[in-house]
This record gives sequence, structure tokens and C-alpha cells, in this order.
Amino acid sequence: MADHPEGPIRVALIGYGLAGAVFHGPLISSTPGVSLATIVTGDPERRSRASSDHPDAQLLAGVDALWRRAADHDLVVVATPNRSHVPLGLAALQAGLPVVIDKPMAPTAEEGRRLVAEATERDLLLAVFQNRRWDGDFLTVRRLLSEDALGPIVRFESRFERWRPRVHPETWRERGDPEEAGGLLFDLGSHLIDQAVVLFGPPRTVYAEVDRRRPSAEVDDDVFVAFEHEAGVRSHLWMSVLAAIPGPRMRVLGMRAAYEKFGLDVQERALSEGARPDDPDWGREPPDRWGRLSTGDGERTVETEPGAYPEFYRGIAASLRDGTPPPVDPEDSVAVLRIIEAAQESARTKGVILVG
Repeated sequence: MADHPEGPIRVALIGYGLAGAVFHGPLISSTPGVSLATIVTGDPERRSRASSDHPDAQLLAGVDALWRRAADHDLVVVATPNRSHVPLGLAALQAGLPVVIDKPMAPTAEEGRRLVAEATERDLLLAVFQNRRWDGDFLTVRRLLSEDALGPIVRFESRFERWRPRVHPETWRERGDPEEAGGLLFDLGSHLIDQAVVLFGPPRTVYAEVDRRRPSAEVDDDVFVAFEHEAGVRSHLWMSVLAAIPGPRMRVLGMRAAYEKFGLDVQERALSEGARPDDPDWGREPPDRWGRLSTGDGERTVETEPGAYPEFYRGIAASLRDGTPPPVDPEDSVAVLRIIEAAQESARTKGVILVG
């Protein structure tokens, strides 16, 4: 992998919708040693917001102008609709630039493997923005597992549930074309599956119920996925836009104790409200949001680990400067896509799918 200069790592961010404006822009610009040099968006309203948010960044209307300026950049971040992830990722790599791609990295595992092969052939960094690995609740579960606080794990339950009963056909995530990679399994499922695999390893079986419940919906909006992991742990994952009363965000059942946590990680809301990721209290939850651990005979509150989204781009910077492994191995994201495809097959056949 090519060495980078001692100056700031110059980043080109493609796309300034929700992902670019709320997540990548603030996280990139607040990372030491990293500079948000360029933002690519042709939408006038988004260009205006990008100029206001990042006045020192150059604005480009299209990617062709970016490729002509490839030598002025050290990293490309693809934060565009899912159908463009692969062509933009390949174009960046072919321009000689390392790439971060928002999740899911591709609409299919085969296309994901193509991206990995291109990056490997060119000896360039490729990473996927699986930011939920740095959610406070997930970090808390990892800590409890490392402490063996629950004993041998029986079942892991994880949910992203929302109340959005109305279809919005104007948004690309609601479109049924497979190339869009819309729907909940690709969106929230990319996070939940990745978290379960990081915690307990790859599944050996996958069972899924993938439904369209809302009238006129073209994509899945109510999904359940169940794994049996190689170590015998079972993961049960729910994602829905039809939950007026959400269940616990995470529940982990062990042979000695259980942990339960309600409410979403606080970082997305903080970013959307304009908070700075370099704030010293970043990612901390108030005590009334903390989870609980019960042994059956007694119960105690468990302080939630501070969420740590800034660690992603710190890890990217270290990878580019020092050659350390990227914070998310793209092979992990290809594995998530394979599991999504197994879940889709399970839903079609109404059976359990063996994976491996």
C-alpha cells in the first residue's frame, strides 16, 4: 500500500445526502490529520449546505471532475445511493485512490468480491463504513462478553425498530429494483448482521422472514433473521418500520446472567443536531438510558460504553499512514452480503439455509 505524505490526508466525499452530511462530513472533518478537501454533489440545495458546513472544501458537481483531480486527493469516500457504490468504488480504485464505501458495499456478494479483487490487485485500501461497530450498546456487550459477565451465551437478540407506516415512493430506498439494494435487510440488516457476526462468528444456518407489510410497498419493511453460529449461540435479529412500541435494542441471555438495553445509540441524533464528534463527552448516554444486568437473584445497572464513531476514520488514517489493517475488513462486508442472500433464499423457500 502506497505511503502517504506527512500532511493531512485529503479526502474527497462523493454524495451529500443523509450519509454524507450527517455522518461522513462531520466525522472526517473532526479527525486529526485528515482534511475534507472536496465534496461532490450536483444538487443545488446540497451544494449550499455543504458550502455552509465545510467552507474550506472544494465543491464539484460531478465525479468526472474528481477523477481529473485524483492526484490532489488521498482517499475517496462513497456516500451515495446503494446502486452507485460499485461503479464509483471501482472508478476510484482505477484512478489510484483508496476507498471507503458506505454500507452495504454492493447489491450482491459477487459485486462486493469484485471490489475487493480490484483493491487487492492495485494494493489500495478498501473499507466499508460499518459504523454501528462503534455504537455504545454494542461496545458494552463486547465488554460484558470479554469479562465473561454473563457466562456461556445462549441467545443474542438485536433490534432496529421504527414507526414509519407510510411508504415514500420518491426515495430510492423504497424502490423495488434489485440494483437499488433498498429495503430493511440491506439497510438495517447490514448493521445487525455485521454486529452478530463480530460478536459470535459466522452463522452455520440462516432462517429469515422477509415481508412487505405496508400497502403498495415495493421493498421489505418487516424482517426477522435467525442464525445458529458455529459456537452454538443463536442470534435473533428484528428490523421493522412498523413498530409503534419498539422492543429492547439488545438482549443477551447467558447461563449465569442476562443483559437488556433499550433505546438507540445517541451518536446519530447528536450528529443530526450538529454536535461535534471531537467533544470530550461525545457518545455518552445519560444514566436513565443505561441497560441492566440480572442474575435472576439480583439486578444492577450497567453504564453504557461511550459511543465511538470517530474511531472509524482514525483507523482509516492509521491504515493509510502506517499500513495497519483497516477498521473494517471488506471481506467482512462481503460475508454480510452472502448472509443477506441466504436470508433472501430462506424467505423465498421458507426453509433453513446452510451457509459456510
